[in-house]
Amino acid sequence: MALLTPYWGLDCILILSSLIVAAYLYVTRKFNYWSKRGVKEGLPPTPFVGNFMDCLLSRKSASEFVRDLYNYGEGLPFLGFYIFDKPFLLVRDPELVKQVLVKDFNYFADRHAAADQKNDRLGYANMFIMKNPGWKSLRTKLTPFFTSGKLKKMFELMLVVADDLAKHLDSLHLEGEGKVVEFKDICANFTTDMIGSTAFGLRVGSLENPKAPFREYGRKIFDYDFHRSMEFLSIFFCPGLVKYLKSKFFGKAATNFLRSLFWDVIEQRISTGEKRNDLIDSLIDLKEIHRNDESLKDYKFDGDDLVAQAAVFFIAGFETSATVISFTLHELALNPDVQETLRTEIDDALAKTDGKITYDMVMTLPYLDMVISETLRKYPPLAFLDRVTLADYKMPNSDLVLEKGTPIFISLMGLHKDPRYFPNPEKYDPLRFTEEAKRARPSFVYLPFGEGPRVCIGLRLGLMQSKLGLVQVLKDYEVSPCEKTKTPVVLDPKGLTTISLGGLYLNIRKITTAAG
Repeated sequence: MALLTPYWGLDCILILSSLIVAAYLYVTRKFNYWSKRGVKEGLPPTPFVGNFMDCLLSRKSASEFVRDLYNYGEGLPFLGFYIFDKPFLLVRDPELVKQVLVKDFNYFADRHAAADQKNDRLGYANMFIMKNPGWKSLRTKLTPFFTSGKLKKMFELMLVVADDLAKHLDSLHLEGEGKVVEFKDICANFTTDMIGSTAFGLRVGSLENPKAPFREYGRKIFDYDFHRSMEFLSIFFCPGLVKYLKSKFFGKAATNFLRSLFWDVIEQRISTGEKRNDLIDSLIDLKEIHRNDESLKDYKFDGDDLVAQAAVFFIAGFETSATVISFTLHELALNPDVQETLRTEIDDALAKTDGKITYDMVMTLPYLDMVISETLRKYPPLAFLDRVTLADYKMPNSDLVLEKGTPIFISLMGLHKDPRYFPNPEKYDPLRFTEEAKRARPSFVYLPFGEGPRVCIGLRLGLMQSKLGLVQVLKDYEVSPCEKTKTPVVLDPKGLTTISLGGLYLNIRKITTAAG
């Protein structure tokens, strides 16, 4: 005899239907969280995935997903949305952005992103992901590595790599009409060699050999196949799943490589006493100074905790600068008037230094600074910021009280392309960054490196690398569009960072003098 009806088949259908309805009610139970608090929501969430379907199916990159939420909330100070069944808040108003990043930083001092403390120590302990109070203490100890004096010393190391770039381009025989080149990879080879030298003290040789191990493992970190994409999405949007998915911030293969490489370099430095004034030297010094420092709580200047800092500087150092250089060259190819103005500035500066590239010359070119700023506006390398509330927080000029643990997101792509702040936002116009134009804009609408206490610690190093690379290329070469140049750029929907789908192809031609 059946349980509920005279028929077993009907019983099964009823039980299954009841389970489905129960599951549906459970996973949608929070979908009125924001409406109950008077907060407008994004598009209606989908059961089981919330508003996250397009990212999970790789229809949109994470940056585009957050940007579309920003655009959907036009005219609103903030907007509610859901990742699976968890409520998130997108902050749109620049004044509220300022509150989150600066004025009320103590409420939002941690990122929402997280890695597994036990199974991904390099991800958990690096300064980008690290939580407070350890983050604050670690940041204070690493900041001296990025002083002007340190950067000037590193610049001398960078000039060697810049010369390698010149030799590589010369080997391509770009005279006459030039050749078509994929620039994202060349720029990544250049910045990998750069960070290998300035951070690890190694002559990596990626420009000469693009399959050099250092480059290959760097490529694996940002090889956005389905698995890598899900690792990054879980770390930044669903950290509660990280432990179960066994996600690693640097990926399994790169984690093992970086750990082995780092300790080889450390042991060699200690045994030989060699000093290069690079990141490794700084970490060795900190290891000795803070051997018994208890202020870092569960962090120690030893083991994987030490490796984690070198690892995060490696990926931030090569990927961000490669993105800036390659996207800048892409835009200069499409805007020859901007390219010519910049080249004239570079030529005039070189004439004053007898053709020698110097730190002061590179860092004091005003138009170059405006060009890079405009590139960072259109293509911020990581186009969103994430925070989490550390205590209940009342939003200014609102009745809304954010509960402790609420994830907060800020769309850089949304702000940077909001026509209220940047008219005709798709146009590439470095004059947006004259001193007069900057003063005329609201603050906190341009945030390529974040802002406040958690602003990118290596931003000056990244800008120095990018500027040096551009000067080295543009003083001798001209870039122009080719048949394979995509306009507008199509972003990789599986990418966490801002990366073009299919590369960035341009024609590059060596400039010859009238006599030549």
